[in-house]
Amino acid sequence: MKLLVEQSLDCKETEIKITCGLIDERLKRLIEQIRLFSFSVTAEKDGVLLPIALEDIYYFDTADNKTFLYLKKNVYRCDKKLYELEAQLADTPFIRISKNCILNTAIVTSMRAQFSGRLEATLKNNEKVIISKHYIKGFRDKFQQ
Repeated sequence: MKLLVEQSLDCKETEIKITCGLIDERLKRLIEQIRLFSFSVTAEKDGVLLPIALEDIYYFDTADNKTFLYLKKNVYRCDKKLYELEAQLADTPFIRISKNCILNTAIVTSMRAQFSGRLEATLKNNEKVIISKHYIKGFRDKFQQ
């Protein structure tokens, strides 16, 4: 693999171009990571709107028809619905793991099976989340990429 970086003060927007034969799994993961860094979600906390970079988001969760996004130590309110986020995040490391949760697989450190047939994932901040039976195959496919 060859990497070319061109730096210019005249450049108004960063452009990444990948030239390849076939897209293999390693290249697919690299493209997902690039997409992760090029996208942010607007969130609100205490009346202040902030852009949150995708790579900082651990997961999205819903409660009482409200969507929240969870970072390492903070929680923010998001005005998007989970189905909207799921569509926007399709080519990123994010995957739905339950009816009310979308998880960033890039921050999962380990997982283990539970007696109930569900999975328990441990995140980088040692928080644990449950992957519902219905979503296990999709999670495993995304996690093992």
